[in-house]
Amino acid sequence: MISTLSSLLDADVEMIEMNEKFEIRGVNHIAMVCADMARTVRFYRDVLGMQLVKTLDIPGGGQHFFFDIGNDDCLAFFWFPGAPEPQPGIASAGGMPGRGNLASAHGSMNHLAFDVPLERFEEYRQRLIDEGVEVSDILDHDDSELTVARTFHPGVFVRSFYFFDPDGILLEFASWTRQMGTESDLAIDPVTADGTKISV
Repeated sequence: MISTLSSLLDADVEMIEMNEKFEIRGVNHIAMVCADMARTVRFYRDVLGMQLVKTLDIPGGGQHFFFDIGNDDCLAFFWFPGAPEPQPGIASAGGMPGRGNLASAHGSMNHLAFDVPLERFEEYRQRLIDEGVEVSDILDHDDSELTVARTFHPGVFVRSFYFFDPDGILLEFASWTRQMGTESDLAIDPVTADGTKISV
């Protein structure tokens, strides 16, 4: 199957234009909040293998730590003494796809997807299982009505699986199977707050 996936990635696809307003080179960092910084370090450094690159004590007794996630992009965590308890289903996803309610409130961060090599995707899933991390089934995302295929096929655009960090933050390992940005990739109009589709 890897040779099939590789050939899909090598296909010539006409892409949409790059950003001409700002030279955005990726994500500098995403900042989230944890309940226990030591536990967070053990999970992201020791289980996921991310290098801890900066640690700060901040005024008021908090902390701010940064992990390198590749391409000079970082994942950062704050620890605030006395921070409110998590609210799954409001401030974050309430469950993994297929294992609970994925919805979360407007303005929340639903989940964070890390880009991993397609050829190592299944190996990485098994590594997490071996580390004792509960992971979802593999989801092959496509343009079908359910947006997920029962089996891999040429219309799948990304393969993924999900898992939670120790604070209940929903994480995803995802692998693109082809380039995106074609006209058919942009065929769905967005909805307004009342659910009405409009052209923008």
